Amino acid sequence: MKKLKALFIAAAAMFLIGAGNNISSVAQAQTIGYVNYKTVESNYEYAKQAYKEIDTKYLELQQYLMDKEKQYKNIDSPINKKNFEEQVQKDFKLKNDEFDKFKLKKAQEVEGNILQATKAVAADKKIDVVLDYRVIFTGGVDISQDVINYLNSPSFKPAKK
Repeated sequence: MKKLKALFIAAAAMFLIGAGNNISSVAQAQTIGYVNYKTVESNYEYAKQAYKEIDTKYLELQQYLMDKEKQYKNIDSPINKKNFEEQVQKDFKLKNDEFDKFKLKKAQEVEGNILQATKAVAADKKIDVVLDYRVIFTGGVDISQDVINYLNSPSFKPAKK
């Protein structure tokens, strides 16, 4: 997710640089808005729920390891211990891969929803370009709260994947 944010910021910067030598003409030709992604994410109810689900799955994974460690301590034979270790490693890898997929899916859903809401709010406010707040030195329209309000409203319908 951090890579996508960095890519977004880089693309926005490249857009501004590549738009021409006279940046003021770009600013006059287009309405520029900005969003504080972290603020939006931390105030988006679905994101809070998704990250709680991720935390719960992570705790389940930790509990699995703790349970297996207790079982391991009760094994007497070195051969049985080795077999047990190998089986636990295989099982843990599967569970960890499942967890990673789940975490990625949830993060992508949250990011996709925020992007969808940002586009909708920008269109509603007739904003042509929306950048990350860290790219804006001065000017622009902060639409972060509008995006939060839209995301948390009953009228927001996430796109189906």
